[in-house]
Order: sequence, then C-alpha cells, then structure tokens
Amino acid sequence: MTPPEPTDVSRPVPQRARGLRRDTYVAAACGLFVATMVGAAYAAVPFYNWFCRATGFNGTTQVATALPSSEPLGRKIAVRFDSNVSGGLPWKFEPEKTEIEVRIGEVVTAYYAVTNTAARTTTGQAAYNVAPLTVGSYFQKINCFCFTEQTLGPGEKREMAVVFYVDPALLKDSDNSNADTITLSYTFYPIREVAPKPVAAGETDRRKGNL
Repeated sequence: MTPPEPTDVSRPVPQRARGLRRDTYVAAACGLFVATMVGAAYAAVPFYNWFCRATGFNGTTQVATALPSSEPLGRKIAVRFDSNVSGGLPWKFEPEKTEIEVRIGEVVTAYYAVTNTAARTTTGQAAYNVAPLTVGSYFQKINCFCFTEQTLGPGEKREMAVVFYVDPALLKDSDNSNADTITLSYTFYPIREVAPKPVAAGETDRRKGNL
C-alpha cells in the first residue's frame, strides 16, 4: 500500500507581513546610510581644514615656519587689504592702508585698527583668505592677529599687525606667475562670552593681600 504524500503544514506569509518586513529592512538600511554620512561629514571637517592649510585651497594662506631663504626679488606685486565684521559684533575694523606694493620675497608688516564701539567687553576672532584663491599657498604669514581670540574693553581701540611675505615660488607656477594683485581679506566673528570661574575663598584672601 502506498503511503500518503506528506502534507505541507507551513502557512504562506501574508502579503501585509511581507510588506512590513521589507519596510523594516529599508528603514534600517536608510538609517545606517544616514549615520554613516553624518559620521563622514564630522570626520571631513578637520580633514578639510588640514587640507586647506596644507595646500592653500580656497584661498587659505600659509603659516610660515621660517623667513625667506633668499633676498627679495625685483618683481613687485600689489597687496590689497579688506576688512569685514560679522553681525553681532559691535566693532569698527579697518586697515591702515587699503593697498601697498611689495617685492616678492620681502617681509612686510601691515596694520589694522579695531575699535569696540559697545559699552561692554566683547570678544572676536578673525577668519581670513586671499584672492585669487589659487595664490593662497604662496602667501606666507609669519605673524597674525587671527591666530588668537581678541578681547576688547568698552570703547577700546587696538592696532594689530600682520607680518607676511609672498613666496618667490609663485613665479614658478605657470598658472599664477602673471598675478599682479593679491587681496588679503579678514572677517571678525563674535565669540560667545565665557562666564568667569568662581574663586575659592582662600584664593580671594590671597588676592586681597596682594593689593
């Protein structure tokens, strides 16, 4: 006698359940993708800043580690100075001269003046770049007020210097060798004020004793 065929007791998955399962997979995949992109974006910020400083990309000037190794060349180039203040910072900010002519390879000091027009202490820090953007890698800054936060008291006026030179390597760059003008641009942005740290009683007494 032939045994009966085995009966398939499995139940077909309803269409709705399959759809929910597929949606869950898609949502999980999208969430993983977004998390990966956000992480990559945060990682890209320091890398982008390092890349700009290393290559002069986007007009980022370079920080010189030494003075020029040779005498200034006879070739001259005009350097223009631009100044801006972002909203929220009550400062007046302007260059001493809007344009000077320098020899390539010559170390030059230029001055800016800044005034806090508010009746309170304010703090700002400058961001900078040069134009044309491709010249950034040849604009070498030896010293600059943009490296640190600047705090000004009510009505305080301050003169700030930037020391720089134009790298003679500029003339060996076929794409930039004919440049006759470089514009150095600064923009001051407000820095949120930091609340003073509490002083311990013993430290207060010592300070009073020193007066």
